[in-house]
Amino acid sequence: MTKKFTLFLLLNLGMWWWSLPQALAQPSNDFHFPFVQNYPKLNYQAGNQNWAITKGHNNVMYFGNSDGLLAFDGQYWQLNRMPNKVIVRAVAADTAANRIYAGGFGELGYWHYNHQGKFVYQTLTHLLPKASPLKDEIWKIYVEPDRVIFQSFSAIYIYAQGKITVIKGEHTLLFLLKAKGRYFVEVIAKGLYELKQNKLVLVKGSEFLGMSGVLSVLPFSENSFLIGTAKNGVFLLTDATITPWPNAANDFLKANQLNNGVVLQKDYFAFGTILNGIIIVDREGTVINRINKSSGLQNNTVLSLFTDQEQNLWAGLDNGIDRIEINSPFYFYFDKTGKFGTVYSSIIHAGKIYLGTNQGLFYSDWPSNSPQNYQSLDFKIIEGSQGQVWELALVDDQLFCGHNEGTFLVQGTQFRKISDFKGGWTLKKLSSRQDMLIQGTYTGLVLYRKTQDGSWALSHKIEGFGEPSRYVEQDNNGQLWVSHAYKGLFKLTLSPDLQKVEKIKRYDQRQGLPKDYHINTFRLDGRLVFTSDNGFYVYDAISDSFSKYTELNKKLGSFAKANRIIKAAGSNYWFISQGRVALVSMPQAGTLQVNATPFNMLSGRMVQHYENISRISNSIYLISIDEGFVVYNAAARPAARKTIPPVLIRRVQHTLEAPHVLTELASQKIEIPFKQNSISIAFSLPYYSQIQPKFQYFLEGYSREWSDWSSTTQKEFLNLAQGEYRFKVRAKIENEAISPITQFAFTVGPPWYATYWAYIGYVVLGILLLYVSRHLYLQKLQRDKERIRVKMEQEKEEVLKREALINEQKLVKLRNEQLENELASKSRELANSALSIVSKNELLEGIREEILQLKDATGKKLSADQLKKLQRVIDEGMDRDYDWNLFETSFNEAHENYFKKLKTLHPDLTPKDLKLCAYLRLNMNSKEIASLLNITVRSVEISRYRLRKKLNLDHEKNLVEFLMEV
Repeated sequence: MTKKFTLFLLLNLGMWWWSLPQALAQPSNDFHFPFVQNYPKLNYQAGNQNWAITKGHNNVMYFGNSDGLLAFDGQYWQLNRMPNKVIVRAVAADTAANRIYAGGFGELGYWHYNHQGKFVYQTLTHLLPKASPLKDEIWKIYVEPDRVIFQSFSAIYIYAQGKITVIKGEHTLLFLLKAKGRYFVEVIAKGLYELKQNKLVLVKGSEFLGMSGVLSVLPFSENSFLIGTAKNGVFLLTDATITPWPNAANDFLKANQLNNGVVLQKDYFAFGTILNGIIIVDREGTVINRINKSSGLQNNTVLSLFTDQEQNLWAGLDNGIDRIEINSPFYFYFDKTGKFGTVYSSIIHAGKIYLGTNQGLFYSDWPSNSPQNYQSLDFKIIEGSQGQVWELALVDDQLFCGHNEGTFLVQGTQFRKISDFKGGWTLKKLSSRQDMLIQGTYTGLVLYRKTQDGSWALSHKIEGFGEPSRYVEQDNNGQLWVSHAYKGLFKLTLSPDLQKVEKIKRYDQRQGLPKDYHINTFRLDGRLVFTSDNGFYVYDAISDSFSKYTELNKKLGSFAKANRIIKAAGSNYWFISQGRVALVSMPQAGTLQVNATPFNMLSGRMVQHYENISRISNSIYLISIDEGFVVYNAAARPAARKTIPPVLIRRVQHTLEAPHVLTELASQKIEIPFKQNSISIAFSLPYYSQIQPKFQYFLEGYSREWSDWSSTTQKEFLNLAQGEYRFKVRAKIENEAISPITQFAFTVGPPWYATYWAYIGYVVLGILLLYVSRHLYLQKLQRDKERIRVKMEQEKEEVLKREALINEQKLVKLRNEQLENELASKSRELANSALSIVSKNELLEGIREEILQLKDATGKKLSADQLKKLQRVIDEGMDRDYDWNLFETSFNEAHENYFKKLKTLHPDLTPKDLKLCAYLRLNMNSKEIASLLNITVRSVEISRYRLRKKLNLDHEKNLVEFLMEV
């Protein structure tokens, strides 16, 4: 084969591998599709294309994405970028070493957790021989106990014991494929080769495969393999021959370009295609299922396939990731083109499936064989049925259609009107008359009767009641209960001939109902019950009132608020509450089992308030959903999972303003600095289903008890104290077993002031403080000694001063006593002087009087002229002013300016008053004062009186004492 051919073939392969032409894919209307969980690019926030899939030892899914290595743990998506941001074309998990090997353009290596608990990449390109550098893409990786095999279009690289060995073929390699421990690879233009002991050995008779593009090798039997090619379909490889595998699946794979394949449950094979999604075939090549965009896939180009232990089929698509529940008891039909609108009711009858929608009644042939087999449906509208279909009811093998325009009988593809009363909501037999049907309509109640030939015909409208009747039930007394959307409940008593309503009674909050709207009535286990947003109620005929059905409400849990009940097989009932579905079993009186787990995927998919579930057989049900229908096979339901994988600690993060990841590995104990003592712990359960797990956590050293169960997958702990902590978390799936407890231990370090270095610092600081304290103490001691010395000197001086003061006081006292004595002496002298003056004046006065009595020799008194000179001498001797001035001077000397003080205190005193005060201070009596003042004693008394007034003295105050105190 020439190099030109080789180049041509590679270019051809590149065109379909790289371009992946989705435009050629044609959607088909197929049914019986397993449940498909979509993970669009909007969810995982990475590249469109997903080239490879693997599962790690901790059940985390890893995807080779065009933006890097993508990880998914059931809750969180994480993108890990490769060096130079290369596309990850291949991934493989080494569960023993907890590594994820990855490869891309010019790059191969592995991701692992380092000693810090961070998920990091370790390249192995430095181990490549210099003569064989990696210059193209790594497309396949396989992990064995003692080696890892990487494959590109140019060579195979075997990593073992720290070295890489390179194996090359004669020409360009396609893809290395593993089956039953053996490795096969197509060498372009040469044939199919097997890798044996680090050599490529040609498989005999496979030369023709060198031009077909071998993309899948799967184990078929003990000694045979299925060889899937890009354009020539599937071949069967045995020990001796390679032969085509002729069947319908092979033709499909040729037409839609097989791209990859995996084994399902040993006896089934899933093949992904470029043009039309996935098909599942059995060993005979019979197509069991086809899964494409019309049945739920996001994209018809399947780049990679992977099956996990739970037989989930993972598909890496050209745009997105899908998980397909192969073992699911649910099979979906989606109307992706919007052909028939929103489905309100569905039923299977007489070999046909009917869908009642908002656009009309649609039908298609329904196969009679096993619902596990692949079939094709082609829905068409029944002419004349255009408009809103409310209900499809099968009564006595006759199919009724409650329509906006009336009620019709459906016979095959024929649509025959039997009633013009608009809005056939509900239709059922009367309990009291099995030959009569009662129907609730927009305008009241309508009856149908059974004719002699066994068909049903319109009888009449019941007169006397015209309210819209969404739900109608008849009790054991023959009375009808009708629920109104907004007016509560009506109890109707009919006339014996059923022609009219004889009595109407409306029930609302006054009779015990919680409110007037959304009250519906259903028959449950032979008894009428009434639904509400507050739970179930029952009617008591004796009190004519309603009460809560407490026993039922407790057993139903959240489904006590169910707004619709539909009879299932046997003692089973469908309960529908706000879009959630549960199958409730009542095997015997007083017992009740609620099974809601399998039906979580239906939540929100059904038309609210018009949910419809019809029974095909005792184990198969047809469930109407917004964009189609679901077939539920209760017999095919797998057993509940007994074990749940452990919860994963995915991220421990510091929660300050600039958060950063502390660790991603729960098995590693870490120490958190005290300044980062507020942390956030994110966890998840690697359990891949529609069921939402619930978590419960407990932090030893902080919490007092386990938290309540909740769907929260992250918990923050703020301001943790210093110490040892152990975070425990577990999960549960509805009522299944609880997962093992996952533990994460960590330590919150001490604050900076309680660290080892801080304690060393404290010791050093203590020594320094001790030295400084000693130094300061010695200085203080010296200062104290000096202070004591100074104090003693001061005290000595004070003692001397006190002694000097005492001596001085003694001297002052002696001096004062001396002065007092001198003053007393002077006072006595003044008093004596004054008395001398008084005596002198008295003497002179006496001499004056005697002189006046003198006579001459003749006996005659002397004349005045003769006596004048003597009188003058006497008058001069009696000069009172001179005496006073002399007295005043002496008095002031003795009494320290007494007159000046007295004048200052009493400026209105006259000189005469001052004289009187001085004499009184000397304690002289009135007679002596009168002599000194040359006045009478009476005048002295008057002067004393006037002086008291001028001094403002009280009567009780002694005048002399006052003057002595001045």
